[in-house]
Amino acid sequence: MAASKTYSMGFWLMCLSSFLFFASFNLLLPELPEHLSRLGGGEYKGFIISLFTLTAAISRPFSGKLADTVGRIPVMVFGSLVCFVCGFFYPWALTVSGFLTLRLLHGFSTGFKPTGTAAYVADIVPVERRGEAMGLLGVTGALGMAFGPAFGSWVAETFSLNAMFYCSSGAALLSVLVQGTLTETLPRAQRRRFSLGLLRLKSDEVFEPRVWAPSLVTALCLFPYGAVLTVIPDQSRLLGLAGSTKGLFYICYTAASLVVRLVAGKSSDTYGRVPVLRWSAGMLALGLALLVWCQSVPVFLAGAVVFGLGTGLNSPTLYAWTIDLSPAERRGRGVATMYIALEIGIGLGALLAGWIFANQPGRLPYVHGLSLLCVLAAIGYLLSIKDTGPVAPATPSPSAPEPMAEEVV
Repeated sequence: MAASKTYSMGFWLMCLSSFLFFASFNLLLPELPEHLSRLGGGEYKGFIISLFTLTAAISRPFSGKLADTVGRIPVMVFGSLVCFVCGFFYPWALTVSGFLTLRLLHGFSTGFKPTGTAAYVADIVPVERRGEAMGLLGVTGALGMAFGPAFGSWVAETFSLNAMFYCSSGAALLSVLVQGTLTETLPRAQRRRFSLGLLRLKSDEVFEPRVWAPSLVTALCLFPYGAVLTVIPDQSRLLGLAGSTKGLFYICYTAASLVVRLVAGKSSDTYGRVPVLRWSAGMLALGLALLVWCQSVPVFLAGAVVFGLGTGLNSPTLYAWTIDLSPAERRGRGVATMYIALEIGIGLGALLAGWIFANQPGRLPYVHGLSLLCVLAAIGYLLSIKDTGPVAPATPSPSAPEPMAEEVV
């Protein structure tokens, strides 16, 4: 199937929306640790990410159920609106408790938007191109993650910290506007009007047991990401990277991730999910090993590149594997379960990294060493399970509608 007949206009608009959403909350990341220190909460740096991921994880079962009942688009819009509102309130959060409360609330954004996005994309692309599609979607998200920190730091230095917060809000609003042009993909027969009763969860609506394997690998492989987000700003400063070079680690990491997604995005469609995950986890482990023994900027940036290569292969493959195992009628809940594992991994990584580091440079190798152990555990698990081989094309589910002919580009 030619690419021009695979991806609809709805897919490319979703990619644009994803870029704007990830740019929105990543705009803030390089400046938040220093901002929290100025507020008098330097010892709480680990909570910047962990509180954000806590509410994201808590909200996943709700977003998954709502994506399968109310619709994909309302779930995405709600998540983006949270980013929009929170951006405007950061300038008014002038106490440590107020700032941390806002971080807690801000986490609802990633608890909703990515869940709806993954389910929407799974609805509109063929199963045999699922890994490639998730790779392309990941490219746009990674571009947002790369653009956000660099642009946010520039705005903060050129204008003000408050201007950076408002730019974050504006990017989220643009994401909402793009989502307003999309057509809902959840079949009408499955749709229900929102009611408070939908927020009552049964035991089988919290987790999708069929996606246990990718969820475990997700938690282990995303633990390092939370740790890296927490300590890399300080490690960059300790190595002499400041001002315009402060975000150099993120730039190298994201550039490598983008390159591998573009070149190898469909590798798991060809060779199978598990084999590709073994290689990607190996790259993550090598990148973390470089950070453990890092004493110079070149080794630091080499670690960023190798870690980015591993992430670029890992993320789209995990998404595709999760969707492969999720029944069509519970696709939102399957994706939500994987995202719960993601938030647990990132949140624990950030929390433990902040606790271990404790603003003491000599402890940085221990932070990266613990992350390395988690990835090695993931490799051990992946080697112990059966090689699934190439993913075979499947007959489209009647609950996953084909894109309308006029949408094809």
